[in-house]
Amino acid sequence: LKQGASNMAHTILLIQPTRNLGSRTFSDFESAQKALEGVCSLFENYLKQQYPAEATINYDVSQLFQYIDSLADLTCLVFQGVSGHYIPHNKEWIKEKIVLMLQRQASQ
Repeated sequence: LKQGASNMAHTILLIQPTRNLGSRTFSDFESAQKALEGVCSLFENYLKQQYPAEATINYDVSQLFQYIDSLADLTCLVFQGVSGHYIPHNKEWIKEKIVLMLQRQASQ
């Protein structure tokens, strides 16, 4: 995620876990960064449901990406103030930006 406008732009995360259209939900965030953190939180909550007896759960980015790929749909709509529109971004964009976010967090 580049520092700047898109990082601080209002972002809507569209989530469809299964092929069932009734499973569609959305969450909105104050920035793209927060939306990416939200994707990680979704995965962590999924793991907590899968392994309720575990006190701590460790995972790597490949497992997170498998989870993202398993979702029927995951789209990130990032507001562009100049045009006044939301720009859609697909799973690949989300995964690329998560890698950058995690790299930045690891170097701090």
